Amino acid sequence: MAADETSIKVSVAARDRLAVLAAEHGTTIRSLVEDLAQGTPTQAEYAERAELARAELASALGTAPGPEAEAKARALLERLGGTRHAPRAAA
Repeated sequence: MAADETSIKVSVAARDRLAVLAAEHGTTIRSLVEDLAQGTPTQAEYAERAELARAELASALGTAPGPEAEAKARALLERLGGTRHAPRAAA
């Protein structure tokens, strides 16, 4: 194992499922896990993105959306599948 590598322990069932998913995507378990880790934003990254979006809206509209508008937008995105992994921000 190279110095910049490590291992993780998962159940046999999880490993087997990862193997099937990797095969279906034409990749390896390693690549599948690395893509998940790199492609899934952290809560801090989601918060940063939300703040940037609020600033853009405030710049474009002259005011930031209120909590009710944000809740409606979040509900729409969830229905569309756009925030499947995103945590709900505290109000």
